[in-house]
Amino acid sequence: MPRTHAKLPRLFVTGDLGAGATLTFGKDQANYLGNVLRKRDGDELVLFNGCDGAWLARLDGVTRKSASVTLIEQIAAQPPRTDLWYGFAPLKSARLDYMVQKATEMGVSALQPVMTEHTQVSRFNLERARANVIEATEQCEVLQVPEVLPETSLAQLLDNWDAAHGDRRLVLADEAAPSASPVEDLAQLRGQRIGLLIGPEGGFSPRERTDLLAKPFAIPISLGPRILRADTAAVAALAVIQSIIGDWR
Repeated sequence: MPRTHAKLPRLFVTGDLGAGATLTFGKDQANYLGNVLRKRDGDELVLFNGCDGAWLARLDGVTRKSASVTLIEQIAAQPPRTDLWYGFAPLKSARLDYMVQKATEMGVSALQPVMTEHTQVSRFNLERARANVIEATEQCEVLQVPEVLPETSLAQLLDNWDAAHGDRRLVLADEAAPSASPVEDLAQLRGQRIGLLIGPEGGFSPRERTDLLAKPFAIPISLGPRILRADTAAVAALAVIQSIIGDWR
């Protein structure tokens, strides 16, 4: 997005975006614009919906229960959609919020919660995760809104991998692997469809690790000589993937 518009508030919307279109917001978004952001008639903001790029818009009316905007012009085209699947064992709430936000900022296309033997929580809050994705896209000028998928078990994920993902390779952050740089292993995957799987605090169980390493689509990598917390490992692994074979190149 042009830096000339960087200070304008960004708002995710679900409607279609086009020149001259008018959108009406309900009570929640009107309250956010009027009472939280203190915006008034004539103020500008940026709207995006995950598929039509970013649009400059003008507030035409803000009340306690509704608000309306008129779209002025497109200020950023929608970039090509990335294809970086990210699977993770859910963490406790605050650190899970952080991880979901950072994965969104790092350009993942889908977030898949995976329940394992050592997963710390018994239930994944899907709506909370989706809200965190939207917040991250609004704050960090991200135009692609990743999909948040319903939880699955590790066994189901592995059994259904070929049918659901085809030729996608699964990069496994393996804390039990000998300490090494992941650069060479990742470089060999350039041009292929990639997924990343980060396990829970405490790691995968011995049985789970055996099952993972037995799969021909799984590529274990080391993240160096230190044991990283799961949320740290997620950011580190995504940064390495994006820099070596992703869209940072």
